[in-house]
Amino acid sequence: EILFQETYHQPTYEQVHRAGPKRNFDYHLTAFDRAHEAGIGDVGGGVLFGLADPRFEVLALMIHNEHLDECFHSGFHTISVPRLCAASGMSLADFPHLVDDATFERVVAIIRLAVPFTGMILSTRESHEMRGKLLKLGISQISAGSSTEVGGYAKRARNEAANPQFYVNDKRDALDILSELMDDGYIPSFCTACYRSGRTGDRFMSLAKSGQIKNVCLPNALMTLTEYATDYGGEAFRAKAFAAIGQNLPGIANERMRAKAAENIEQIKRGAHDFYV
Repeated sequence: EILFQETYHQPTYEQVHRAGPKRNFDYHLTAFDRAHEAGIGDVGGGVLFGLADPRFEVLALMIHNEHLDECFHSGFHTISVPRLCAASGMSLADFPHLVDDATFERVVAIIRLAVPFTGMILSTRESHEMRGKLLKLGISQISAGSSTEVGGYAKRARNEAANPQFYVNDKRDALDILSELMDDGYIPSFCTACYRSGRTGDRFMSLAKSGQIKNVCLPNALMTLTEYATDYGGEAFRAKAFAAIGQNLPGIANERMRAKAAENIEQIKRGAHDFYV
């Protein structure tokens, strides 16, 4: 479950949520508690930076994470860091707490230092250049080829005009972004194995906090990248992906797992699908 608090500053929250069920600040704030109590072990939070003082927002995020960890032994699985940007029908001049680039970089770095075991998500609101900087400061997940319009992907497929909720700054398609990630030494991963294997909630968090999660993350990243490249990449993309995969295979510490991953990768190249650890 991913749910944005939008802002932890209650007067601001009530100012920007003027009607509807989401207006109830306390009910929205405790949604993750109810999710855990209902058996949803993995929750992801975030705020919209620019609504209130970013120092307050970061502190509140960390206190919220600490509360969930203490009560349910599983804090935020992911934290998203969207930044307020221009949208139809609003003026940025109405918001006194807009976050400049330097402050935003500090925000990302501080959150990463505070919760090194938590995934951090960045959207296509940010520019190509800013996303590259923030990957080095702690972002671990980025979107690609996004649409911010209701029904936007279907409209894109039909080549219809877009009417987005807000404007996307990084408009590159997924293959271009993935290619650049590999150029910069990253391994793009499409893995969903933890959810499918039941490595969720406190079980996932114990592996993440100890660093042991890397023992399954790398093999799964290499296998899912192989599958993506085989199914969707052109010749040049496949060559780049297979080279990166070959360079990173020796990084799998367990010899048996490394051999099994290599075997699975060869099967995927021949048309097999859906291998994971």
